[in-house]
Amino acid sequence: MRGRFTLFTALTLVALPLTLAAQARDTNDVKRDRREVRHDRRELRSDRRDIKGDVNDVRQDRREIRQDVKSGDVKEARQDRRDLRADRRDVRRDVRDARADRRDLRRDRRDLRRDAHQPADSAK
Repeated sequence: MRGRFTLFTALTLVALPLTLAAQARDTNDVKRDRREVRHDRRELRSDRRDIKGDVNDVRQDRREIRQDVKSGDVKEARQDRRDLRADRRDVRRDVRDARADRRDLRRDRRDLRRDAHQPADSAK
Protein backbone atom coordinates (compact mmCIF):
# COMPACT_ATOMS: atom_id res chain seq x y z
CA MET A 1 0.00 0.00 0.00
CA ARG A 2 2.84 2.33 0.79
CA GLY A 3 4.33 1.88 -2.68
CA ARG A 4 1.08 2.86 -4.37
CA PHE A 5 0.71 5.98 -2.24
CA THR A 6 4.31 6.98 -2.97
CA LEU A 7 3.74 6.48 -6.68
CA PHE A 8 0.54 8.56 -6.54
CA THR A 9 2.32 11.31 -4.62
CA ALA A 10 5.19 11.31 -7.07
CA LEU A 11 2.83 11.52 -10.05
CA THR A 12 0.90 14.32 -8.39
CA LEU A 13 4.05 16.26 -7.65
CA VAL A 14 5.14 15.90 -11.27
CA ALA A 15 1.76 16.57 -12.91
CA LEU A 16 0.66 19.52 -10.73
CA PRO A 17 3.56 21.85 -11.62
CA LEU A 18 3.13 20.99 -15.30
CA THR A 19 -0.56 21.89 -15.12
CA LEU A 20 0.16 25.12 -13.28
CA ALA A 21 2.91 25.98 -15.74
CA ALA A 22 0.52 25.43 -18.65
CA GLN A 23 -2.05 27.75 -17.06
CA ALA A 24 0.60 30.38 -16.36
CA ARG A 25 1.79 30.16 -19.96
CA ASP A 26 -1.79 30.73 -21.16
CA THR A 27 -2.10 33.75 -18.86
CA ASN A 28 1.20 35.12 -20.13
CA ASP A 29 0.05 34.56 -23.72
CA VAL A 30 -3.08 36.62 -23.09
CA LYS A 31 -1.06 39.40 -21.44
CA ARG A 32 1.45 39.40 -24.28
CA ASP A 33 -1.33 39.50 -26.88
CA ARG A 34 -3.01 42.44 -25.11
CA ARG A 35 0.29 44.30 -25.01
CA GLU A 36 0.85 43.60 -28.71
CA VAL A 37 -2.64 44.91 -29.55
CA ARG A 38 -1.94 48.14 -27.63
CA HIS A 39 1.41 48.50 -29.35
CA ASP A 40 -0.12 47.93 -32.80
CA ARG A 41 -2.84 50.51 -32.13
CA ARG A 42 -0.20 53.03 -31.07
CA GLU A 43 1.84 52.36 -34.21
CA LEU A 44 -1.24 52.69 -36.40
CA ARG A 45 -2.09 56.08 -34.87
CA SER A 46 1.48 57.21 -35.44
CA ASP A 47 1.38 56.06 -39.07
CA ARG A 48 -1.88 57.94 -39.65
CA ARG A 49 -0.32 61.12 -38.27
CA ASP A 50 2.73 60.61 -40.49
CA ILE A 51 0.55 60.09 -43.56
CA LYS A 52 -1.44 63.22 -42.80
CA GLY A 53 1.74 65.28 -42.41
CA ASP A 54 3.27 63.85 -45.59
CA VAL A 55 0.10 64.56 -47.58
CA ASN A 56 0.25 68.16 -46.35
CA ASP A 57 3.90 68.31 -47.48
CA VAL A 58 2.87 67.07 -50.93
CA ARG A 59 0.22 69.78 -51.13
CA GLN A 60 2.74 72.42 -50.10
CA ASP A 61 5.28 71.21 -52.69
CA ARG A 62 2.67 71.26 -55.45
CA ARG A 63 1.71 74.80 -54.46
CA GLU A 64 5.36 75.87 -54.54
CA ILE A 65 5.90 74.25 -57.95
CA ARG A 66 2.93 76.18 -59.37
CA GLN A 67 4.32 79.44 -57.96
CA ASP A 68 7.82 78.71 -59.28
CA VAL A 69 6.54 77.89 -62.76
CA LYS A 70 4.45 81.09 -62.76
CA SER A 71 7.45 83.18 -61.75
CA GLY A 72 9.78 81.38 -64.18
CA ASP A 73 12.16 80.04 -61.51
CA VAL A 74 13.17 76.76 -63.19
CA LYS A 75 15.86 75.71 -60.70
CA GLU A 76 13.56 76.15 -57.73
CA ALA A 77 10.77 74.27 -59.53
CA ARG A 78 13.17 71.38 -60.25
CA GLN A 79 14.15 71.23 -56.56
CA ASP A 80 10.50 71.32 -55.52
CA ARG A 81 9.77 68.41 -57.88
CA ARG A 82 12.52 66.40 -56.18
CA ASP A 83 10.97 67.24 -52.82
CA LEU A 84 7.58 66.24 -54.17
CA ARG A 85 8.90 62.84 -55.29
CA ALA A 86 10.50 62.27 -51.89
CA ASP A 87 7.28 63.22 -50.08
CA ARG A 88 5.21 60.92 -52.29
CA ARG A 89 7.68 58.12 -51.56
CA ASP A 90 7.23 58.83 -47.84
CA VAL A 91 3.45 58.65 -48.21
CA ARG A 92 3.69 55.30 -50.00
CA ARG A 93 6.05 53.93 -47.36
CA ASP A 94 3.79 55.11 -44.53
CA VAL A 95 0.72 53.63 -46.21
CA ARG A 96 2.53 50.30 -46.56
CA ASP A 97 3.55 50.47 -42.92
CA ALA A 98 -0.01 51.28 -41.82
CA ARG A 99 -1.30 48.35 -43.87
CA ALA A 100 1.19 46.02 -42.16
CA ASP A 101 0.19 47.41 -38.75
CA ARG A 102 -3.49 46.82 -39.49
CA ARG A 103 -2.66 43.26 -40.53
CA ASP A 104 -0.67 42.74 -37.30
CA LEU A 105 -3.49 44.23 -35.26
CA ARG A 106 -6.03 41.86 -36.79
CA ARG A 107 -3.71 38.90 -36.23
CA ASP A 108 -3.05 39.88 -32.60
CA ARG A 109 -6.75 40.39 -31.90
CA ARG A 110 -7.45 36.95 -33.37
CA ASP A 111 -4.73 35.43 -31.18
CA LEU A 112 -6.11 37.24 -28.15
CA ARG A 113 -9.61 35.89 -28.76
CA ARG A 114 -8.22 32.41 -29.33
CA ASP A 115 -6.05 32.47 -26.17
CA ALA A 116 -8.78 34.03 -24.03
CA HIS A 117 -11.27 31.30 -24.94
CA GLN A 118 -8.84 28.40 -25.00
CA PRO A 119 -8.71 27.65 -21.22
CA ALA A 120 -12.54 27.44 -21.10
CA ASP A 121 -12.51 24.98 -24.00
CA SER A 122 -9.76 22.81 -22.46
CA ALA A 123 -11.68 22.54 -19.16
CA LYS A 124 -14.46 20.53 -20.84
